[in-house]
Amino acid sequence: MRLILYLGKGGVGKTTTAAATAVRAAELGYRTLVVSTDVAHSLADALDTPLGPLPTELTDKLWGQEINVLDEVRQHWGQLRVYFSTLLRRRGVNEVAAEELAIIPGMEEVVSLLHIRRQARDGNFDVVVVDAAPTGETVRLLTMPETFQWYAARVMDWEPGTLKVARPLMKALVPGADVFETLERLTNGVEALRDTLTNPEVSSYRLVVNPERMVIKEAQRASTYLSLFGYPIDGVVLNRVLPMDKAEGEFMREMARIQQDYRKQIYDIFQPLPIWESPYYARDIHGLDDLSEIGNTIFKDVDPVDVQFHGKMQEIIPDGEEFVLRLPLPHVEIGKVSMTKRGDELFIEIGNFRRDMILPTTLAERPATKALFRNGLLEVRFGPPEEMEIYDNEAGVDGQAPDLT
Repeated sequence: MRLILYLGKGGVGKTTTAAATAVRAAELGYRTLVVSTDVAHSLADALDTPLGPLPTELTDKLWGQEINVLDEVRQHWGQLRVYFSTLLRRRGVNEVAAEELAIIPGMEEVVSLLHIRRQARDGNFDVVVVDAAPTGETVRLLTMPETFQWYAARVMDWEPGTLKVARPLMKALVPGADVFETLERLTNGVEALRDTLTNPEVSSYRLVVNPERMVIKEAQRASTYLSLFGYPIDGVVLNRVLPMDKAEGEFMREMARIQQDYRKQIYDIFQPLPIWESPYYARDIHGLDDLSEIGNTIFKDVDPVDVQFHGKMQEIIPDGEEFVLRLPLPHVEIGKVSMTKRGDELFIEIGNFRRDMILPTTLAERPATKALFRNGLLEVRFGPPEEMEIYDNEAGVDGQAPDLT
């Protein structure tokens, strides 16, 4: 069984790409489900077919689904939501706020993916293609098991280890209540979900980008954090590329030229990942025929269900008080390494190769002290965090009032 999750900034064509991948997989004979976890569904529009909360058959090998997030939340979190909401109201939180606070952030995305994992686990499909919610929501999944324990402990003023002691007491006070069993079952489900989503033989993350500066930055940030948390990325879809040979008029030719500059950046930034391209179509794309054309254009002779890249795009290794960032760059020739760090961005140059990296917070607050490139592997060393000058509200450093003008 395979899970393929498409991520990207809103408006880059993520839904169309996911649907086109699913259509292509079905054409190759895989029993395929394409499903949307985004609250603002647009998958039915791309497929040009009404979809519901259960899989809808589109062809003999293809099904589509738009998960009803509210139903899933009620199923997985309903009893706990009522319980936590009641506790919050007893502590003086007004009713509306209590209802909102009783939902853990990211719960909608988590329960959607729990549903998808159940579909895949039951063996109904060979591959599930996911039109995922915005990248940040998916990255936040990693902290969910710990968040459940933290949230329960803080709301009830108990430590996680106390739950076993409290369970029989709750059953005695509230006959039939299984709040703790529900919490434990949900937490175990999320932990199993994380295992599935980080298994590179089962799950693959694919970034959808356009040749635009802001989109590239967002994709870089997504790549950094997905790699940091162990989510296996196996490809990038470069979408809406204007063909140079068909650009007519000064305006369109200039747009195509600018895109080509960004296109080169994308190939530099995301190597050694495979990058597949899809052109900018001069018509509205919808329906299975259009999606089939796009799927064939993107993947050509490649089987989109196969794992397209094995290995890590980057790795962060602790070394005493320091950290070492390792990046495989197998196609870069050995040369002098030049390195510049500005805030959370790291600029690396090796000969004619240049990469602009977005650093995670762990490294952004540390100075980059050394860079070494050998055997196709770049190692960047980061020292201990730099000390920050902390000003007193009244007296600044050395007793001098800070100049705030």
